[in-house]
Amino acid sequence: MIDILKASSKEAEKYFENLKKRAGSIQQDVEKAVLEILKNVKENKDKAVLDYTRKFDCKTIESLIVTKEEIKGAYEKVDDEFIEALKLAKSNIIEFHEKQKNKAWIMTKDNGVVMGQLVRGLERVGIYVPGGTAAYPSSVLMNAIPAKVAKVEKIVMVTPPGKDGNINPVILVAADIAGVDEIYKVGGAQAIAALAYGTETIKKVDKIVGPGNIFVAIAKKNVYGLVDIDMIAGPSEILVLADETGDAKFIAADLMSQAEHDKLASAILVTTSKELATKVQDEIEEQIKSLSRKEIIEESLKNFGMIFVVDSLEEGIKLANDIAPEHFELIAKDPFLHLGKIKNAGSIFLGSYSPEPLGDYMAGPNHVLPTSGSARFFSPLSVETFIKKSSYIYYSEAALKDVKDKIIKIADEEGLTAHANSIKVRF
Repeated sequence: MIDILKASSKEAEKYFENLKKRAGSIQQDVEKAVLEILKNVKENKDKAVLDYTRKFDCKTIESLIVTKEEIKGAYEKVDDEFIEALKLAKSNIIEFHEKQKNKAWIMTKDNGVVMGQLVRGLERVGIYVPGGTAAYPSSVLMNAIPAKVAKVEKIVMVTPPGKDGNINPVILVAADIAGVDEIYKVGGAQAIAALAYGTETIKKVDKIVGPGNIFVAIAKKNVYGLVDIDMIAGPSEILVLADETGDAKFIAADLMSQAEHDKLASAILVTTSKELATKVQDEIEEQIKSLSRKEIIEESLKNFGMIFVVDSLEEGIKLANDIAPEHFELIAKDPFLHLGKIKNAGSIFLGSYSPEPLGDYMAGPNHVLPTSGSARFFSPLSVETFIKKSSYIYYSEAALKDVKDKIIKIADEEGLTAHANSIKVRF
Protein backbone atom coordinates (compact mmCIF):
# COMPACT_ATOMS: atom_id res chain seq x y z
CA MET A 1 0.00 0.00 0.00
CA ILE A 2 2.83 2.40 0.90
CA ASP A 3 6.40 1.74 -0.25
CA ILE A 4 9.76 2.34 1.39
CA LEU A 5 12.51 4.00 -0.64
CA LYS A 6 15.97 5.35 -0.08
CA ALA A 7 15.60 9.14 -0.44
CA SER A 8 18.55 9.33 -2.84
CA SER A 9 17.28 6.60 -5.19
CA LYS A 10 16.14 6.92 -8.82
CA GLU A 11 12.70 5.69 -7.75
CA ALA A 12 12.48 8.62 -5.33
CA GLU A 13 13.09 11.06 -8.20
CA LYS A 14 10.22 9.48 -10.16
CA TYR A 15 7.94 9.77 -7.12
CA PHE A 16 8.62 13.50 -6.77
CA GLU A 17 7.98 14.07 -10.48
CA ASN A 18 4.64 12.27 -10.12
CA LEU A 19 3.82 14.28 -6.99
CA LYS A 20 4.24 17.57 -8.84
CA LYS A 21 1.84 16.43 -11.56
CA ARG A 22 -0.82 14.98 -9.23
CA ALA A 23 -3.33 17.80 -9.55
CA GLY A 24 -3.16 17.45 -13.33
CA SER A 25 -3.62 20.20 -15.86
CA ILE A 26 -6.79 22.26 -15.73
CA GLN A 27 -9.13 20.91 -18.34
CA GLN A 28 -10.14 23.42 -20.98
CA ASP A 29 -13.79 22.46 -20.79
CA VAL A 30 -13.84 23.24 -17.04
CA GLU A 31 -12.25 26.63 -17.66
CA LYS A 32 -14.77 27.32 -20.43
CA ALA A 33 -17.73 26.32 -18.23
CA VAL A 34 -16.51 28.54 -15.38
CA LEU A 35 -16.05 31.56 -17.65
CA GLU A 36 -19.60 31.08 -18.94
CA ILE A 37 -20.96 30.96 -15.36
CA LEU A 38 -19.03 34.10 -14.38
CA LYS A 39 -20.34 35.98 -17.42
CA ASN A 40 -23.93 34.86 -16.83
CA VAL A 41 -23.92 35.87 -13.15
CA LYS A 42 -22.27 39.21 -13.95
CA GLU A 43 -25.01 40.00 -16.47
CA ASN A 44 -28.09 38.37 -14.92
CA LYS A 45 -27.25 38.50 -11.21
CA ASP A 46 -29.83 36.80 -8.91
CA LYS A 47 -31.64 35.09 -11.78
CA ALA A 48 -28.48 33.34 -12.92
CA VAL A 49 -27.47 32.39 -9.38
CA LEU A 50 -30.91 30.92 -8.65
CA ASP A 51 -30.94 29.05 -11.97
CA TYR A 52 -27.58 27.42 -11.24
CA THR A 53 -28.54 26.61 -7.65
CA ARG A 54 -31.74 24.94 -8.85
CA LYS A 55 -29.79 23.04 -11.48
CA PHE A 56 -26.95 21.77 -9.27
CA ASP A 57 -28.28 21.75 -5.71
CA CYS A 58 -32.00 22.18 -4.96
CA LYS A 59 -34.67 22.29 -7.66
CA THR A 60 -37.26 24.08 -5.52
CA ILE A 61 -35.16 26.78 -3.83
CA GLU A 62 -36.86 30.19 -3.74
CA SER A 63 -34.53 32.34 -1.63
CA LEU A 64 -30.75 32.48 -1.30
CA ILE A 65 -30.85 34.06 2.16
CA VAL A 66 -30.34 32.02 5.34
CA THR A 67 -32.72 33.42 7.98
CA LYS A 68 -32.21 33.85 11.72
CA GLU A 69 -34.91 31.22 12.24
CA GLU A 70 -32.88 28.69 10.22
CA ILE A 71 -29.79 29.39 12.31
CA LYS A 72 -31.79 29.02 15.52
CA GLY A 73 -33.22 25.74 14.22
CA ALA A 74 -29.72 24.44 13.43
CA TYR A 75 -28.79 24.59 17.13
CA GLU A 76 -31.60 22.16 17.88
CA LYS A 77 -30.11 19.62 15.46
CA VAL A 78 -26.59 19.45 16.94
CA ASP A 79 -25.58 18.23 20.39
CA ASP A 80 -24.33 20.41 23.22
CA GLU A 81 -20.95 18.69 23.35
CA PHE A 82 -20.26 19.69 19.75
CA ILE A 83 -21.22 23.30 20.50
CA GLU A 84 -18.90 23.37 23.53
CA ALA A 85 -16.06 21.94 21.43
CA LEU A 86 -16.54 24.68 18.82
CA LYS A 87 -16.57 27.36 21.51
CA LEU A 88 -13.30 26.10 23.00
CA ALA A 89 -11.74 25.99 19.53
CA LYS A 90 -12.97 29.54 18.92
CA SER A 91 -11.33 30.73 22.13
CA ASN A 92 -7.99 29.16 21.16
CA ILE A 93 -8.14 30.54 17.61
CA ILE A 94 -8.87 34.05 18.89
CA GLU A 95 -6.02 33.84 21.44
CA PHE A 96 -3.49 32.86 18.76
CA HIS A 97 -4.66 35.32 16.11
CA GLU A 98 -4.82 38.28 18.51
CA LYS A 99 -1.00 38.05 18.60
CA GLN A 100 -0.91 38.69 14.82
CA LYS A 101 -2.58 42.10 14.99
CA ASN A 102 -0.81 44.89 13.16
CA LYS A 103 -0.63 48.31 14.79
CA ALA A 104 -0.84 51.73 13.21
CA TRP A 105 2.23 53.87 13.84
CA ILE A 106 3.46 57.44 13.44
CA MET A 107 6.91 59.03 13.24
CA THR A 108 7.85 62.70 13.45
CA LYS A 109 11.00 64.65 12.63
CA ASP A 110 12.23 68.01 13.93
CA ASN A 111 11.93 69.70 10.51
CA GLY A 112 8.14 69.37 10.39
CA VAL A 113 7.82 65.93 8.78
CA VAL A 114 5.10 63.56 9.94
CA MET A 115 4.69 60.07 8.47
CA GLY A 116 2.94 56.93 9.47
CA GLN A 117 0.83 53.94 8.63
CA LEU A 118 -2.88 53.24 9.04
CA VAL A 119 -4.13 49.67 9.46
CA ARG A 120 -7.75 48.81 8.71
CA GLY A 121 -9.80 45.66 8.35
CA LEU A 122 -11.37 45.11 4.93
CA GLU A 123 -14.98 46.21 4.56
CA ARG A 124 -16.54 43.01 3.16
CA VAL A 125 -15.03 39.54 3.00
CA GLY A 126 -16.62 36.49 1.39
CA ILE A 127 -16.00 33.02 2.81
CA TYR A 128 -16.65 29.98 0.62
CA VAL A 129 -17.60 26.83 2.54
CA PRO A 130 -18.07 23.49 0.72
CA GLY A 131 -21.37 21.70 1.32
CA GLY A 132 -22.72 18.19 0.98
CA THR A 133 -20.56 15.41 2.44
CA ALA A 134 -17.60 17.82 2.77
CA ALA A 135 -19.03 19.75 5.70
CA TYR A 136 -16.15 21.22 7.68
CA PRO A 137 -17.29 23.48 10.54
CA SER A 138 -13.64 23.86 11.60
CA SER A 139 -12.91 25.65 8.31
CA VAL A 140 -15.71 28.10 9.03
CA LEU A 141 -13.99 29.02 12.31
CA MET A 142 -10.54 29.21 10.73
CA ASN A 143 -11.69 31.56 7.96
CA ALA A 144 -14.12 33.76 9.88
CA ILE A 145 -12.36 34.29 13.22
CA PRO A 146 -9.16 35.91 11.85
CA ALA A 147 -11.41 38.23 9.81
CA LYS A 148 -13.28 39.10 12.99
CA VAL A 149 -10.02 39.77 14.86
CA ALA A 150 -8.93 41.99 11.94
CA LYS A 151 -12.16 43.97 12.42
CA VAL A 152 -13.62 43.22 9.00
CA GLU A 153 -16.92 45.10 8.85
CA LYS A 154 -19.03 42.37 7.19
CA ILE A 155 -18.24 38.66 6.91
CA VAL A 156 -20.34 36.98 4.23
CA MET A 157 -20.54 33.20 3.90
CA VAL A 158 -21.69 31.24 0.85
CA THR A 159 -22.29 27.50 0.92
CA PRO A 160 -24.37 25.20 -1.30
CA PRO A 161 -27.69 23.89 0.07
CA GLY A 162 -28.67 20.24 0.11
CA LYS A 163 -31.38 18.82 -2.11
CA ASP A 164 -33.93 19.85 0.52
CA GLY A 165 -32.81 23.48 0.30
CA ASN A 166 -31.25 23.49 3.76
CA ILE A 167 -27.68 24.12 4.90
CA ASN A 168 -25.92 21.49 6.99
CA PRO A 169 -26.74 22.49 10.61
CA VAL A 170 -23.13 22.04 11.82
CA ILE A 171 -22.05 24.67 9.26
CA LEU A 172 -24.74 27.12 10.37
CA VAL A 173 -23.88 26.68 14.05
CA ALA A 174 -20.16 27.16 13.36
CA ALA A 175 -20.88 30.30 11.32
CA ASP A 176 -23.01 31.75 14.11
CA ILE A 177 -20.39 30.99 16.76
CA ALA A 178 -17.64 32.49 14.57
CA GLY A 179 -19.59 35.72 14.07
CA VAL A 180 -20.49 35.49 10.38
CA ASP A 181 -22.82 38.37 9.46
CA GLU A 182 -24.58 37.10 6.31
CA ILE A 183 -25.11 33.55 4.97
CA TYR A 184 -26.31 32.62 1.48
CA LYS A 185 -27.39 29.30 -0.05
CA VAL A 186 -25.19 29.14 -3.12
CA GLY A 187 -22.10 27.16 -4.08
CA GLY A 188 -19.76 26.51 -6.99
CA ALA A 189 -18.41 29.03 -9.45
CA GLN A 190 -21.73 30.91 -9.29
CA ALA A 191 -21.11 31.68 -5.61
CA ILE A 192 -17.68 33.10 -6.40
CA ALA A 193 -19.21 35.18 -9.21
CA ALA A 194 -21.92 36.55 -6.90
CA LEU A 195 -19.30 37.57 -4.32
CA ALA A 196 -17.02 39.15 -6.93
CA TYR A 197 -19.60 41.01 -9.06
CA GLY A 198 -22.50 41.41 -6.66
CA THR A 199 -26.19 40.67 -7.29
CA GLU A 200 -29.46 42.17 -6.11
CA THR A 201 -29.27 39.96 -2.99
CA ILE A 202 -25.54 39.47 -2.44
CA LYS A 203 -23.40 42.60 -2.31
CA LYS A 204 -19.92 42.36 -3.80
CA VAL A 205 -16.99 41.78 -1.46
CA ASP A 206 -13.37 42.92 -1.36
CA LYS A 207 -11.80 39.51 -0.81
CA ILE A 208 -12.79 35.84 -1.18
CA VAL A 209 -11.31 33.08 0.98
CA GLY A 210 -12.02 29.42 1.55
CA PRO A 211 -11.51 26.07 -0.21
CA GLY A 212 -13.63 24.50 -2.93
CA ASN A 213 -13.60 22.11 -5.87
CA ILE A 214 -11.92 22.74 -9.23
CA PHE A 215 -14.81 24.98 -10.41
CA VAL A 216 -14.45 27.15 -7.31
CA ALA A 217 -10.65 27.27 -7.65
CA ILE A 218 -10.78 28.33 -11.32
CA ALA A 219 -13.50 30.89 -10.58
CA LYS A 220 -11.37 32.43 -7.81
CA LYS A 221 -8.41 32.54 -10.15
CA ASN A 222 -10.45 34.35 -12.80
CA VAL A 223 -11.94 37.02 -10.52
CA TYR A 224 -8.59 37.80 -8.89
CA GLY A 225 -7.77 41.44 -9.56
CA LEU A 226 -11.40 42.52 -9.37
CA VAL A 227 -11.29 41.16 -5.81
CA ASP A 228 -8.47 39.71 -3.78
CA ILE A 229 -8.32 35.98 -2.95
CA ASP A 230 -6.46 33.97 -0.34
CA MET A 231 -4.82 31.27 -2.48
CA ILE A 232 -5.53 28.52 -4.99
CA ALA A 233 -5.52 25.48 -2.72
CA GLY A 234 -4.29 22.11 -3.95
CA PRO A 235 -4.71 18.61 -2.48
CA SER A 236 -3.89 18.16 1.20
CA GLU A 237 -0.45 16.93 2.25
CA ILE A 238 1.54 15.87 5.31
CA LEU A 239 5.20 15.11 5.83
CA VAL A 240 6.35 13.42 9.03
CA LEU A 241 10.07 13.52 9.84
CA ALA A 242 10.97 11.06 12.60
CA ASP A 243 14.08 9.60 14.20
CA GLU A 244 14.20 6.22 15.94
CA THR A 245 12.19 7.59 18.90
CA GLY A 246 9.05 7.87 16.78
CA ASP A 247 6.03 5.75 17.66
CA ALA A 248 4.91 3.76 14.60
CA LYS A 249 1.31 3.62 15.80
CA PHE A 250 1.11 7.42 16.10
CA ILE A 251 2.84 8.09 12.79
CA ALA A 252 0.68 5.65 10.82
CA ALA A 253 -2.45 7.28 12.24
CA ASP A 254 -1.18 10.76 11.38
CA LEU A 255 -0.33 9.82 7.78
CA MET A 256 -3.81 8.39 7.24
CA SER A 257 -5.46 11.43 8.84
CA GLN A 258 -4.42 13.40 5.75
CA ALA A 259 -4.75 10.60 3.20
CA GLU A 260 -8.47 10.34 3.99
CA HIS A 261 -9.10 13.85 2.65
CA ASP A 262 -8.72 13.05 -1.01
CA LYS A 263 -7.36 10.43 -3.40
CA LEU A 264 -4.88 13.12 -4.51
CA ALA A 265 -3.67 13.83 -0.95
CA SER A 266 -0.05 12.99 -0.22
CA ALA A 267 1.27 11.45 3.01
CA ILE A 268 5.03 11.12 3.38
CA LEU A 269 7.19 9.71 6.16
CA VAL A 270 10.88 10.59 6.19
CA THR A 271 12.83 8.65 8.82
CA THR A 272 16.36 7.82 9.88
CA SER A 273 15.20 4.37 11.05
CA LYS A 274 14.54 1.49 8.62
CA GLU A 275 13.01 -0.43 11.52
CA LEU A 276 10.50 2.38 12.18
CA ALA A 277 9.67 2.54 8.46
CA THR A 278 8.71 -1.14 8.43
CA LYS A 279 6.67 -0.83 11.63
CA VAL A 280 4.72 2.11 10.18
CA GLN A 281 3.92 0.01 7.11
CA ASP A 282 2.52 -2.73 9.36
CA GLU A 283 0.55 -0.25 11.48
CA ILE A 284 -1.12 1.25 8.41
CA GLU A 285 -2.23 -2.20 7.28
CA GLU A 286 -3.72 -2.87 10.72
CA GLN A 287 -5.33 0.50 11.53
CA ILE A 288 -6.90 1.07 8.11
CA LYS A 289 -9.26 -1.89 8.63
CA SER A 290 -11.46 0.11 11.01
CA LEU A 291 -11.48 3.45 9.15
CA SER A 292 -14.61 4.63 7.32
CA ARG A 293 -12.73 6.20 4.38
CA LYS A 294 -10.56 3.14 3.79
CA GLU A 295 -10.85 3.18 0.00
CA ILE A 296 -9.80 6.83 -0.31
CA ILE A 297 -6.85 6.26 2.05
CA GLU A 298 -5.68 3.20 0.12
CA GLU A 299 -5.83 5.05 -3.20
CA SER A 300 -4.05 8.09 -1.78
CA LEU A 301 -1.24 6.07 -0.16
CA LYS A 302 -0.82 3.85 -3.20
CA ASN A 303 -0.36 6.76 -5.63
CA PHE A 304 1.02 9.59 -3.53
CA GLY A 305 2.13 8.10 -0.21
CA MET A 306 5.76 7.17 0.46
CA ILE A 307 8.22 6.31 3.22
CA PHE A 308 11.77 7.59 2.70
CA VAL A 309 14.77 6.40 4.67
CA VAL A 310 17.53 8.99 5.13
CA ASP A 311 20.95 8.86 6.80
CA SER A 312 20.38 11.78 9.18
CA LEU A 313 17.79 14.26 10.42
CA GLU A 314 19.73 16.98 8.58
CA GLU A 315 19.18 15.13 5.29
CA GLY A 316 15.51 14.71 6.20
CA ILE A 317 15.11 18.42 6.93
CA LYS A 318 16.73 19.30 3.60
CA LEU A 319 14.29 16.99 1.83
CA ALA A 320 11.35 18.51 3.74
CA ASN A 321 12.46 22.04 2.84
CA ASP A 322 12.59 21.01 -0.83
CA ILE A 323 9.06 19.58 -0.67
CA ALA A 324 7.69 22.54 1.40
CA PRO A 325 4.76 20.56 2.84
CA GLU A 326 1.43 21.95 3.98
CA HIS A 327 1.71 20.08 7.32
CA PHE A 328 5.10 19.12 8.78
CA GLU A 329 5.38 16.89 11.86
CA LEU A 330 8.83 16.71 13.47
CA ILE A 331 9.14 13.79 15.87
CA ALA A 332 12.63 13.61 17.37
CA LYS A 333 14.46 13.49 20.70
CA ASP A 334 14.61 17.30 20.87
CA PRO A 335 12.40 18.78 18.14
CA PHE A 336 13.04 22.38 19.24
CA LEU A 337 16.73 21.85 18.51
CA HIS A 338 15.87 21.53 14.80
CA LEU A 339 13.00 24.06 14.54
CA GLY A 340 15.19 26.88 13.24
CA LYS A 341 16.35 24.73 10.32
CA ILE A 342 12.84 24.32 8.92
CA LYS A 343 12.50 26.94 6.19
CA ASN A 344 9.48 25.83 4.17
CA ALA A 345 6.32 24.51 5.82
CA GLY A 346 2.74 25.68 6.20
CA SER A 347 2.39 24.59 9.82
CA ILE A 348 4.90 22.73 12.01
CA PHE A 349 3.91 20.17 14.66
CA LEU A 350 6.58 19.32 17.23
CA GLY A 351 6.77 16.06 19.18
CA SER A 352 4.68 12.91 19.43
CA TYR A 353 1.73 14.58 21.12
CA SER A 354 1.16 17.39 18.61
CA PRO A 355 -0.60 15.49 15.80
CA GLU A 356 -1.85 17.35 12.73
CA PRO A 357 -5.57 17.05 13.67
CA LEU A 358 -4.77 19.09 16.80
CA GLY A 359 -4.01 21.97 14.44
CA ASP A 360 -7.05 21.26 12.30
CA TYR A 361 -9.50 21.60 15.14
CA MET A 362 -8.31 22.99 18.43
CA ALA A 363 -4.82 24.40 19.04
CA GLY A 364 -5.34 27.88 17.59
CA PRO A 365 -2.95 28.38 14.63
CA ASN A 366 -4.79 28.51 11.32
CA HIS A 367 -5.36 25.35 9.31
CA VAL A 368 -5.79 27.15 5.98
CA LEU A 369 -2.28 26.54 4.69
CA PRO A 370 -0.24 26.77 1.48
CA THR A 371 -0.10 23.54 -0.56
CA SER A 372 1.76 22.08 -3.55
CA GLY A 373 5.11 23.49 -2.49
CA SER A 374 3.81 27.05 -2.19
CA ALA A 375 4.93 27.19 1.46
CA ARG A 376 8.20 28.40 -0.09
CA PHE A 377 6.53 31.79 -0.63
CA PHE A 378 3.00 31.72 0.88
CA SER A 379 1.94 31.90 4.52
CA PRO A 380 -1.04 30.46 6.40
CA LEU A 381 -4.30 32.41 6.50
CA SER A 382 -3.99 35.03 9.23
CA VAL A 383 -5.20 38.39 10.50
CA GLU A 384 -2.85 39.88 7.90
CA THR A 385 -5.03 38.28 5.20
CA PHE A 386 -7.92 40.55 6.14
CA ILE A 387 -6.28 43.93 6.60
CA LYS A 388 -5.04 46.71 4.35
CA LYS A 389 -2.46 49.37 5.11
CA SER A 390 -2.22 53.00 4.03
CA SER A 391 0.79 55.21 4.52
CA TYR A 392 0.49 58.97 5.07
CA ILE A 393 2.91 61.89 4.66
CA TYR A 394 2.93 65.46 5.95
CA TYR A 395 5.78 67.87 5.06
CA SER A 396 5.97 71.47 6.17
CA GLU A 397 7.04 74.13 3.65
CA ALA A 398 10.53 74.22 5.16
CA ALA A 399 10.88 70.43 5.05
CA LEU A 400 9.89 70.27 1.37
CA LYS A 401 12.24 73.15 0.55
CA ASP A 402 15.16 71.15 2.00
CA VAL A 403 14.69 68.30 -0.52
CA LYS A 404 13.07 70.08 -3.50
CA ASP A 405 16.18 70.13 -5.68
CA LYS A 406 16.81 66.41 -5.15
CA ILE A 407 13.23 65.56 -6.12
CA ILE A 408 13.44 67.73 -9.25
CA LYS A 409 16.75 66.09 -10.19
CA ILE A 410 15.28 62.57 -10.01
CA ALA A 411 12.12 63.60 -11.87
CA ASP A 412 14.15 65.24 -14.66
CA GLU A 413 16.30 62.12 -15.00
CA GLU A 414 13.13 60.06 -15.46
CA GLY A 415 11.84 62.54 -18.04
CA LEU A 416 8.76 63.31 -15.94
CA THR A 417 8.74 67.09 -16.18
CA ALA A 418 5.25 67.46 -14.73
CA HIS A 419 6.50 65.72 -11.59
CA ALA A 420 9.34 68.22 -11.38
CA ASN A 421 6.95 71.09 -12.07
CA SER A 422 4.72 70.04 -9.17
CA ILE A 423 7.65 70.82 -6.88
CA LYS A 424 8.89 73.93 -8.73
CA VAL A 425 5.57 75.81 -8.61
CA ARG A 426 5.63 75.74 -4.82
CA PHE A 427 8.85 77.76 -4.70
